[in-house]
Amino acid sequence: MPTVAVRPAVEADAELILRFVRELAEFEREPHAVKATVEDFRRDGWGPNPVFEALIAELDGAPVGFALTFRNYSTWEGRFGLFVEDLYVTPEARGHGVGKRLLAEVARRAVAAGCKRVDLNVLNWNPARGFYETIGIRHLEEWLPYRLTGADLEALAGAAPVAQAG
Repeated sequence: MPTVAVRPAVEADAELILRFVRELAEFEREPHAVKATVEDFRRDGWGPNPVFEALIAELDGAPVGFALTFRNYSTWEGRFGLFVEDLYVTPEARGHGVGKRLLAEVARRAVAAGCKRVDLNVLNWNPARGFYETIGIRHLEEWLPYRLTGADLEALAGAAPVAQAG
């Protein structure tokens, strides 16, 4: 039986994380969408003000997946939570409990930090949706994600008056 271990990512894992992100983008049918660099991950995960944490999953000592999280905040709960930006397990490692171990460690860290919830988004066609539901992650039918990017983001930002010091 293969051994699954999960450990905190270290700065030396930045290249591995980027590789996994690219593989995930390929799986999600967006192979050219990744703009992040190793330097971005080093700066934002281990710089003076880290904005994310990552976990690395290993199967028999070989890295086979990762989870990347950052804090969000619930005004209703009055507490912060964790948002799982990415969860990825290589195709050959699927079915060995790697994803569950990654999410269990995310949940353990969330509970230890006083978080009241863990959030994530899943593509509607992703077969992992059934897996998520078996471990208690619920689909929020009435909440729809929206996103502002690119030229629309720039245009809206340009419509805001510049704050004056004074």
